[in-house]
Parts: sequence; C-alpha cells; structure tokens
Amino acid sequence: MCSSRGVAEPRLKLISGDEARALMVLLGMLDDDAQSEEVRRAAGEMRFRLGSRLA
Repeated sequence: MCSSRGVAEPRLKLISGDEARALMVLLGMLDDDAQSEEVRRAAGEMRFRLGSRLA
C-alpha cells in the first residue's frame, strides 16, 4: 500500500563525510582545463551535489 502523505523514503548513506570531502578534492582535479568539457561538466555537477549534502 502506498502512503499518500508524501513522506520521502530515507536515503542510504553510501559514503562518510570524510570520503565525500576526499571525492570533492579529486573531482576538483578533474575540473581543470586539461579535461574535456564533458568531464569538467560532470565533475562540477558531482561536486555541487556532494557539496550540498556536506553543508
């Protein structure tokens, strides 16, 4: 049976805060001019998502 209250299901925590910070650094390294536009865009989007969860 579905709940009509709109309660979001809890998200599974896949990485710790320290792991997320390390990923932010690595993604920052991918977000430089030596990478293709597609890689920079993907790295930037992932950094934004991780950053918003760390805040």
